[in-house]
Amino acid sequence: MAGWTTVAVIGALAAFAWTGSMTWVQFSLSSVVAYIALGGHYTIWLLYHTGRRDLTGAYRYLRLTLMMRWVKNSDYCLGDLFERNVTKNPDKVAIIWEGQEWTFKQLSEYSNRVGNSLAGHGLKPGDSIALLMTNRPEYVATWLGASKVGVITALINTNLRQKSLLHCITISKASVIICSRTLQESVSEVLPHLGSGVAVMVADCDSNADITVPGGINLATCIKAAASSIPPQMGSVHFLDRMLYIYTSGTTGLPKAAIISNARYILFCTGLQFMADLCDTDVLYNPLPLYHSAGGMVGMGQTLVFNATAVIRTKFSVSQYWKECTQYGCTIGQYVGEICRYLLNSPPSPYDTQHKVRLMFGNGVRSQIWGKFTRRFNMPVIAEFYGATESNASVMNFEGKEGACGFLTMLCPAVLPVALVKVDEATGALIRGADGLCVRCKPGEIGEFVGKIKRKDPLQDFDGYVDKAASEKKIARNVFSKGDIAFLSGDLLVFDELGYVFFMDRTGDTFRWRGENVSTAEVEGQASLAADNADAVVFGVQVPGAEGKAGMAVVVATLNDPSSSCLATGATPSAVPALDLAKFLGTMKDNLPVYALPLFLRVVTAIDTTGTFKLKKLELQKEGYDMPKLLKADEGEGGHTFFFLDLKKSKYVPLTSGLLLNILAGEAGL
Repeated sequence: MAGWTTVAVIGALAAFAWTGSMTWVQFSLSSVVAYIALGGHYTIWLLYHTGRRDLTGAYRYLRLTLMMRWVKNSDYCLGDLFERNVTKNPDKVAIIWEGQEWTFKQLSEYSNRVGNSLAGHGLKPGDSIALLMTNRPEYVATWLGASKVGVITALINTNLRQKSLLHCITISKASVIICSRTLQESVSEVLPHLGSGVAVMVADCDSNADITVPGGINLATCIKAAASSIPPQMGSVHFLDRMLYIYTSGTTGLPKAAIISNARYILFCTGLQFMADLCDTDVLYNPLPLYHSAGGMVGMGQTLVFNATAVIRTKFSVSQYWKECTQYGCTIGQYVGEICRYLLNSPPSPYDTQHKVRLMFGNGVRSQIWGKFTRRFNMPVIAEFYGATESNASVMNFEGKEGACGFLTMLCPAVLPVALVKVDEATGALIRGADGLCVRCKPGEIGEFVGKIKRKDPLQDFDGYVDKAASEKKIARNVFSKGDIAFLSGDLLVFDELGYVFFMDRTGDTFRWRGENVSTAEVEGQASLAADNADAVVFGVQVPGAEGKAGMAVVVATLNDPSSSCLATGATPSAVPALDLAKFLGTMKDNLPVYALPLFLRVVTAIDTTGTFKLKKLELQKEGYDMPKLLKADEGEGGHTFFFLDLKKSKYVPLTSGLLLNILAGEAGL
């Protein structure tokens, strides 16, 4: 604020000089005094370092705002915007899927048939269906067609089974399930628990003989009989109407269904379009699961709203990423989670630099590999962004600033509807000042990312979840001013003196040890680096007699020979993964303070991931508290995959039953 105050004061002084109320000499002297007193030198320093970035961001955000205002005032739904593109370029390729091409006209006609078919089966605006289908053009066309008649589609993770699948279908209140032929078994398992009112339509069936789910209906037959014209109901679908339910990743607990309105969908893809400076001639490589917001909204929205071509795959493949980018002339690449690390770990290929990709966007690139990735793959810009499916606020690093997920303007931060606010280190609760409002963080201070909620404003509203109680937990009151409400991200971030924002951790993942806060995300990044970019997760475990939680790292290693330092005497090489423990510890020591070093280390052959390539931590955390059971299993295999950091010996040693008893008895010096 001081920067703008300086400008205002000097401007007022200039006005006085102009009207003759003071001489120009007096103006000059007064301006110098005001400049120094109000920190004008700092303002000029900021302008020099951030002025171009902030002006570029402001211009792009203005374009975003004007676009959203136009769509809102026109009361357009997603179907309206898509059909404008169909009229503009009916024969342009919209989707390429494993060699098959779908034009905008084909996508439109298929979606129209779906919408008319659902309406013919009695579904009305506000009703919902569950879509359990693998990536393919029909996937997009199916939920798009449903949206044209006002039907809400719950996009179901294709990896879910039994309890989790039943939960997701149940909370969506779907009256129809549309599933792929290959996923009928999953649906059959939960169908008896859904009630008799739920119908099942099976896609991609050559004949009725392919249908195995009880009472299943051949979707192809229904679609073929329906009209290919735009459903008349689309005229009654509005900008703010619900369109999709997209589920949180489910790394902890059962997934929550986030409400995605037409407005939110359009905002997500519009934000990327303008902030990352994309265009309708781009060819986007999108190998992500389309049931998630990254692939289905941010990525696919560039086709549906902005007329770009999308290349999709049934399943992500490391070996095919750059090859297909080159084959299809892709100009934009998409990533999420650990994809960039997987690509970096792949064997060198001529396709690494033959592609024409000018920008990659997504979230999840670890700072430890950022530079290596851009150099190897000749990547001009990585546009890392921060945001969540349900969030009302996000930031983007469109410059490719290494390690950053976005930026906040430092010249006038109070005008932004987002901020980092201080939280209690022990409880994670918001810290408030004497006025009862939240306390904004200063550069270098870690805080929770929050976004001010403004109802019915497509840029700032929070639609929440289907579960109203879950929605309420994400809302804080009296954050920026008395009576306001804000969205709680649950994420800890930090920004530097130039306003660049860096992701630190989830509020529940940070733990305290030796009186210090330990960021699991930071330690995970270093553990992965120390294990040659292998999968790694870190969490805190309670140790009897010790204050706080000690760090535990679970790291993936390849199977190796008996001479590995990971093996105990008599170990069976085929059963025990290998890791160079001395090298691992040395790298960790070089990059982390002593208190952040994991005291417990577990080496495994694999760590499960979510559908969006995030490492699953919950089950490993649960197992981490049951060390005796794990040790018994390890020793039964004839070797140790569990280790303890002996600080006196300065090395990881096998965690035997005897050593564990000492630790549990408080005799290990912790």
